[in-house]
Amino acid sequence: MAKKSNKRKHSELSENNTAKENEPPAKKPVEKKWINKQRVLVFASRGINHRDRHLMDDLKKLMPHHKTEPKMERSKTLSVVNEICEIKNCNKALLFEGRKKRDLYLWCANIPNGPSAKFLVENVHTMAELKLTGNCLRGSRPVLKLFLQVFGVPKHHPKSQPFFDHVYTFTILDDRIWFRNFQILSEDGALAEVGPRFVLNPVKIFSGSFGGISLWENPKYMSPSKYRRQVLLAAKSNLYVNRKEQKLHAEASKPTTSYKLNPLDEVLKGGPLEMEDVNGNDETNETSDKADEFEDNQEVTAVKQKKKVIAKKKLSHKIKKIKKSKKQNKV
Repeated sequence: MAKKSNKRKHSELSENNTAKENEPPAKKPVEKKWINKQRVLVFASRGINHRDRHLMDDLKKLMPHHKTEPKMERSKTLSVVNEICEIKNCNKALLFEGRKKRDLYLWCANIPNGPSAKFLVENVHTMAELKLTGNCLRGSRPVLKLFLQVFGVPKHHPKSQPFFDHVYTFTILDDRIWFRNFQILSEDGALAEVGPRFVLNPVKIFSGSFGGISLWENPKYMSPSKYRRQVLLAAKSNLYVNRKEQKLHAEASKPTTSYKLNPLDEVLKGGPLEMEDVNGNDETNETSDKADEFEDNQEVTAVKQKKKVIAKKKLSHKIKKIKKSKKQNKV
């Protein structure tokens, strides 16, 4: 049998070359443009504590489109934030404002025309504190329902990832907004919490950026200092009530007799042993009376000495006055 030649025919090669030449040129990959250019300035004023600072750092990690700024001095007004945002080329702002080193307020504003909202931040738990099982990439784009412009990562942002792997939830419960951050485990809807978590208690919504006409005010809002004062007053009133109850209970449970009398106790009354005890008691009473008289005498002498000292001071004061008057008359 003759071996088959492995060489191709010249006609087959020429047909393949012509087919390649007739194919349209490959399209160059189109560069995706970053259209939604949202930049959020995230910073704080002086006076926030360590936990609030860690919460701010956690939010910065979740928002790759943020920009930072050093702490704002207390002497500066909120209108300065608009100027800082213009310098940093930001159109949104998140300002953490601390009061009394225990209360945290969050300002969320649209620069420069508004609106802006003020919240009291409660029940703060940072990522490091929770130690939850969830995990997601930094900078990936979350699915949002509320605060879309501030917390939403812009599509095709240079620091973002081109997929969704975590979701923010802003749920309304008890007239408050509860924030949670979950990792998407599977397409079925299984979630695992990542953190941080906090609660926003809305205070006011303004028409302008960090000011202006108040569009809405929370009628159920109570300042933390007022709430703490009410708790203290309630505790004091409870103390008073408890004291009165204890007094009534003590009076009710007080025994009428010290102990029950036994008729056999009077059998040996007037014996020689009792007479000795009576004589001993008389002697002790005499010594105690003498000690009391001595103490009374000492008190009387001390009072007399004090009176003498006071009289001497008065005399010296009068003598000085007389001398001064004589000098003035001579002049």
